Amino acid sequence: MDTPVEHHYLRISGIRFHVVRAGCGDRLLLLLHGFPEFWWSWRHQINAFADHYTVVAPDLRGYNETEKPARGYELPVLVQDIVELIQASGFQRAYVAGHDWGGMIAWSLAIAHPERVERLIALNMPHPARFFQELRQNPEQRRRSRYILFFQIPWLPELVLSARNGAAFDRIFRSTPIDRAVFDDETIRCYKQAMARPGALTAALNYYRAMGRYGAGDLFRGASMRVTVPTLLIWGEQDVAFAPEVVQRTERFVPDLRICMLPHASHWVQQVAPHEVNAAMRAFLE
Repeated sequence: MDTPVEHHYLRISGIRFHVVRAGCGDRLLLLLHGFPEFWWSWRHQINAFADHYTVVAPDLRGYNETEKPARGYELPVLVQDIVELIQASGFQRAYVAGHDWGGMIAWSLAIAHPERVERLIALNMPHPARFFQELRQNPEQRRRSRYILFFQIPWLPELVLSARNGAAFDRIFRSTPIDRAVFDDETIRCYKQAMARPGALTAALNYYRAMGRYGAGDLFRGASMRVTVPTLLIWGEQDVAFAPEVVQRTERFVPDLRICMLPHASHWVQQVAPHEVNAAMRAFLE
């Protein structure tokens, strides 16, 4: 990565967060990673946007260098982390981009706290209402989401994912031919190293366990699930985790919506198609 970055450690929501920061623009671009990643999944976007924005990419709660509490992985807590991170970064509002679990948090932030979001970019994470509708009604989505049920089991997923030096992560990141071309051994080693930190794997799985146990809690009470801020949904069509139908009818919940479909990109869209993603983001933000 060519752009110089600063590593900061901030006290947010009572725990220590590791945050990478680049650029010194007067607008904040906040980048939220997914499972099983860390801030580095946004390396191509940090390079592209640090010239015009203050770019902040945290290790989310429990990931990599951020503290790993035994509890506190419910969605309202994860959203509150980001509210406090925006303020701790010296801003009141942000352009928020989220991928995978970071996308779930970003959508939820825009629904529950629209005053904190200038514009929203979701990458290969459907609107929460659309995802859960398809999960209930679509057999193909239920099939693709079976891993979430497996993640609910205590200790066994940790055992399976860490076996043979984390060989499962090779399969996770190389699920399509384009992924195998992008995720070389060194790239996957970085992700494995982050997941091998004490407590990191359990913390990451606790996101799924808390969602399975508590859902969204009362986070969306009275919100009608509508996103009122301008929104860009970037979608790699070769995603193996989501059925194509999850993208459809999103405009019911998002009146000001743009969708960028990338036919030859996979779930890891900002890493396998960085030029297309960066161009779509820049056109939307500027």
